[in-house]
Amino acid sequence: MKIKYELIIYWNEVDEAFIVEVPELPGCMADGETYQEAVQNVEVIIQEWIDTAQALGRSIPEPKGRLMFA
Repeated sequence: MKIKYELIIYWNEVDEAFIVEVPELPGCMADGETYQEAVQNVEVIIQEWIDTAQALGRSIPEPKGRLMFA
């Protein structure tokens, strides 16, 4: 699967894990012991998020790429 959604990746000292958030998909996030594991995990979660949204008849946001905040 090609990821086209923006990913925000950071280290969390409390959990001692990398956290990956997908801002365009509300509530979509994953973690991992390594950077690579966190990204692999979020790829699975993105697909599950999309599958669940489709099953519930909800719209799926189009990837916009990098989000800019003012």
